[in-house]
Amino acid sequence: MADAALADRIDGIAQLGSVVRAMTGIAGARARTARAQVTAVDAYAEKMVAAYTQVAGSKELPFADMRPALVLFCAEQGFVGTYSERVLDAADKENADLFVIGSRGAVIAEARGLIPAWSAPLPVRSASVPKFADRVLAAVLAQGKLRPVGVVHTIWSKGQAQVTQRALYPFAPQSGEPQQPSPLHNIALGDLVVDIALDRLHADMTRAALHAFAAENEARMAAMSAASRQIDEELERLNALARRDRQESITAEIIEIASGALAAG
Repeated sequence: MADAALADRIDGIAQLGSVVRAMTGIAGARARTARAQVTAVDAYAEKMVAAYTQVAGSKELPFADMRPALVLFCAEQGFVGTYSERVLDAADKENADLFVIGSRGAVIAEARGLIPAWSAPLPVRSASVPKFADRVLAAVLAQGKLRPVGVVHTIWSKGQAQVTQRALYPFAPQSGEPQQPSPLHNIALGDLVVDIALDRLHADMTRAALHAFAAENEARMAAMSAASRQIDEELERLNALARRDRQESITAEIIEIASGALAAG
């Protein structure tokens, strides 16, 4: 490789490394923020479970005889490996209306011939996730009736992506805790149960979306870290090659000068 071409190659790889490190930092910051928010939403969701159990007891709200809604939290952006593919592989796609979240995931789903009932991009800021969960639920319950709702999303645990699918509604029965007395209320009990049920469903949807947001950024950070290591290795190889070329050039010049001196003598 010519000296100029080698220098250009080193400069290009170094610039790419700067971009990759910047992307790693952004993904890491987003993941850390989302993890802290997940903890708060988890606590809130558990409070809503307790509130619903206290108000509704073991009574289950009726739901419409409709196909289940399955919300798939795929990747919004690239550089996450097979993140979206694993979510799509885990989903029961034949027996539910699909709601695909994530622009990149929607493209992959379309390439597989999947036609979602609804799709939307995942917010780029975790602070926007609770309001986004409102949009998702509005789409899922667009006919104004409760229906079975499930989610498929990724959880990042111990450096690994784990895809999980779970039902949000009907609610899982609670056991092992004593029944609390029904609280005082100034609205009809039926309306109160429905309101708290929707709040609980929103909390669970927000929790799933935040886990997905954090996991996508963790996956991107891991991919960018691996790319950064490869870039460092390539730079080391190219710099070693450049040093060897310079050494060979210096050696050739010394030999030429020495040969000229001997010829002159």
